Amino acid sequence: MFIIKIEQTQYSFEIYQKSLYCKKEVKLNTLITFATRFGCTEKCAKKLEEKLSNDMEIINLKNNTKISLDKYDTVIIGGSIMMGKINSEVKKFYNNNLAQLLQKKIGLFICGALSEQVDKELRDNFPEELINHAVATGYFGYELNFEKMNFALRVLAKKMSDTEKSFSKIIEDNITKFAEVMKR
Repeated sequence: MFIIKIEQTQYSFEIYQKSLYCKKEVKLNTLITFATRFGCTEKCAKKLEEKLSNDMEIINLKNNTKISLDKYDTVIIGGSIMMGKINSEVKKFYNNNLAQLLQKKIGLFICGALSEQVDKELRDNFPEELINHAVATGYFGYELNFEKMNFALRVLAKKMSDTEKSFSKIIEDNITKFAEVMKR
C-alpha cells in the first residue's frame, strides 16, 4: 500500500491482481473557536485540543473574526459567561455563520462560575437550533484571576468568592468526556 498526502486529504492506493484501486480517506478537520475574558476559556480550548487527535486548528475570536468554515467538518465553539452573557465575539461568530454551522458537526462549551445554571446559560447564550444540532455541550469550570481583572470586577469577585487569591476550578473530567463525544 502506498500513502500519498495531498492537500489535507489522504489517499491510499492498493495494488490488487495488477489493478489499481483508489479509495479516499477523508480526514476530519476540526476548528476550535473561542473567546476569553481572563484566559480560562483559552486554557480549556487548548486542553481540549490536546485531547482530540484530529487535524485541527484553534482560533481566538478576539484576534480573528472572519473565518472561512469551508475546510472544516467539525466546529467547536467556546466562550466564557459573565453576568449571564457570553462573549460578544462568540455571539457574532455564530450569528454570522449559523446556516453553515448547522451543516457541520458541532460542539459547544462554556466556562463560568455558576455551574448550577449551565443548561440555562447554554440556552440563553446559543441559538436553540445550534444547541439541538450540537453533538456535545459542556461546562469546563472557571478560574478567578484577580491580576487580570479591573478594580470593580476584583471587588465583586472577592466578595462573591470570599478570597483574595486567584484560583482555578477547571474540570478536566468534563473536558475529557466532551472530547470523547466529539471523537465519535
